Amino acid sequence: MGSPRRVVILGAAGRDFHNFNTVFRDSPDDQVVAFTAAQIPNIAGRAYPASLAGPQYPQGIPIVPESELTSLVEREQVDVAVFAYSDLPHERVMHLASQCLAAGADFLLQSAAHTMLASTVPVVAVTAVRTGAGKSQTTRYLSRMLRDLGKRVVAVRHPMPYGDLERQVCQRFADYEDLDRHECTIEEREEYEPHLDSGAVVYAGIDYAQILAAAEEEADVILWDGGNNDLPFYRPDLHIVVADPLRPGDERRYHPGEANVRMADVVVVNKCDSARPADVAAVEESVRALNPEAVLIRANSPVTVDDPELVRGRDVIVVEDGPTLTHGSMSWGAGVVGARAAGAASIVDPSPYAVGSLATTYREYPNAAGILPAMGYGARQVADLAATIEATPCDAVVSATPIDLTRVLSVSKPLVRARYDLREQEPGSLERAVKAALGL
Repeated sequence: MGSPRRVVILGAAGRDFHNFNTVFRDSPDDQVVAFTAAQIPNIAGRAYPASLAGPQYPQGIPIVPESELTSLVEREQVDVAVFAYSDLPHERVMHLASQCLAAGADFLLQSAAHTMLASTVPVVAVTAVRTGAGKSQTTRYLSRMLRDLGKRVVAVRHPMPYGDLERQVCQRFADYEDLDRHECTIEEREEYEPHLDSGAVVYAGIDYAQILAAAEEEADVILWDGGNNDLPFYRPDLHIVVADPLRPGDERRYHPGEANVRMADVVVVNKCDSARPADVAAVEESVRALNPEAVLIRANSPVTVDDPELVRGRDVIVVEDGPTLTHGSMSWGAGVVGARAAGAASIVDPSPYAVGSLATTYREYPNAAGILPAMGYGARQVADLAATIEATPCDAVVSATPIDLTRVLSVSKPLVRARYDLREQEPGSLERAVKAALGL
């Protein structure tokens, strides 16, 4: 027998860990020598713990910066590099492939079929073509619908294990105290808190087989709430993909968003109330070409501001959820829509006043200039976010992050929430698809 092939997994503390757990952890034919880290701060330099990696890895597995990929492949004599994170343009994925090929390693993309887990209860999966397309409001909409149909719903969220990995194997969130107990980051809270607001239990973590077994114990339906534009971790009975006409063409330019469109049972073309009709039509035409069998549904995402009088006629700073501006490459989101609709005199650019890690964020993502991304991967970033708000000359803050920011930071300026929900242009379309898939 030959030696095991030497593997490096390119990741961002999510899909990479899942692919390892489901494909490589117990494989005698593979030896994973490292993970690489991108997109997420404070991951590189750590290790995937031995307690999670299994008996083949008594020292755990190092996590190194993706910038060291070439030297890593050469130094560790890597046989295959596995690409395992999301929301990159196809060209960037192929640049990474060329880098690995030139260094001497094969380059592997693993299909959803080879990494999805099967559930004993029905699964409705929500994924997207890009980060920030509107998965969150779509998932909330479906959660309410399923509960109205008399189903016990458990939402399982794509991983965001940014803290102590050994403590985050299988996390259950049923109330706000659970968010504090698990020391959730702002990004985690953005995804979990809205489910809690609507009465749903949320699971997340690292080992999605263990999470699935726990969720099945209390669910009639599992709602897979995808992250970025990643593929589902669980085999869906109904796969709903959210497309974004504010970024027409991205449904066929980004990985693995295009794969999601090709796999979809239903494609929700969201934000039709904010997009140009020509762009809505272009996205629909593109989706039909990629997946003629998918059901197309148009939806709006109307934005409301809690207290418009605090915004009208004032100079405001707008806070949007971080991934929409970073991984999602948007320059504005629901907060800008809400601020303008409420009659703000101006939207103040906070980038000249950015403090600490926020200044770094603007250098890495210049598209975010003009808006404040709700970066909060740790206490230091939360402090930098609050300090940037305080340093920016403005009268009020319009926050479109899905959470109540006042639960995690305190600022002296009035803070007004902008909220957004999914609204089908033809009510009942999604419910018909769900009922057909679940045999209701």
